[in-house]
Amino acid sequence: MEIGIDTFIASGEGGVVESNERAIENLLERIKFADEAGCDVYGIGEHHGKDRLDSAPVVLMAAAASITNRIRITSAVTALGTVDPVRLFQEFATLDLISKGRAEIVAGRGTSPEAFPLFGLNIKDSAEIFSEKLDLLLKIRDSDVVTWSGKFRTTLNNTAVYPRPLQPSLPIWHGALRTPASFIRAGKLGLPLMVAIIDGQIDQIVPLVALYREAGEEAGFKKDQLKVGLHSMGYVAETTEQAIKEFYPGWSDSMSKSHGLLKSLTRFEIDLKSKGSALLVGNPEEVAAKILRLSEALGGISRFCFQLDYALLSHEKLLQCIGLIGNKVIPIVKQKLSKT
Repeated sequence: MEIGIDTFIASGEGGVVESNERAIENLLERIKFADEAGCDVYGIGEHHGKDRLDSAPVVLMAAAASITNRIRITSAVTALGTVDPVRLFQEFATLDLISKGRAEIVAGRGTSPEAFPLFGLNIKDSAEIFSEKLDLLLKIRDSDVVTWSGKFRTTLNNTAVYPRPLQPSLPIWHGALRTPASFIRAGKLGLPLMVAIIDGQIDQIVPLVALYREAGEEAGFKKDQLKVGLHSMGYVAETTEQAIKEFYPGWSDSMSKSHGLLKSLTRFEIDLKSKGSALLVGNPEEVAAKILRLSEALGGISRFCFQLDYALLSHEKLLQCIGLIGNKVIPIVKQKLSKT
């Protein structure tokens, strides 16, 4: 199992709005530290509002690739519906060359409603646009020369797309939340699946992952080809008490503003202790054990990524958390898995 970090790059940290320059400088420092600490992957999201700094994620990923050596660099999600697949492939192929073969894409419809009108698109068409653009992206990935036609983009007729990535096949994951059609599509295409859980229980995801695997096997893919990844909020500190104390205030404020979710500290702690909770906040041993439980519930996962941004923690606290993930959580998980 690969374990890493996803970020949406908040422009304000620790409740204090920093300069955008400093926020990006801090982000790159965290990615470099994650590489050194032993994390396997670092993902950067895509949003187009004033509270986020990830509207040009490939630029940030290229900067990260230039200062790291081994960690894989991926999009936490690429809003495929709002970008041209040809240009996107060229950017990620170039990123793959810069990183010496460490680039990946998580393709999704995107959850930021402001992106579609910003790029002259109707959000009502988002599902159809995504399906069409994913089809083109995969054709470009799988062949140097492409012939293709669709509804939302001009036709390609025996067209070559360059550069090509260093990796023989650029990894493309299919992102999903809770829409069954997304899980089924990913399975039919044989794409690895990255499931994002904003807040909730793993039981809500289990039947959807089963749909994915069933669709994949019916399409002729083997079980070991149908990889599942999980993206969920979390935070690690030396003690569980410290983790809750530092994480809850910012998380509660962010979830209230962005999702209209109001949850008392008592309710938060009860949910956190729930066996099926997908929220990972605690000491390294507890968090490692929960990752293993979530993996077991889903029939085995290939990747787990911590979403650390929602609590608006300081750069220093995030560095400490990343250090604990790399130096304690990951070794515990991998040691346990090696014995099974």
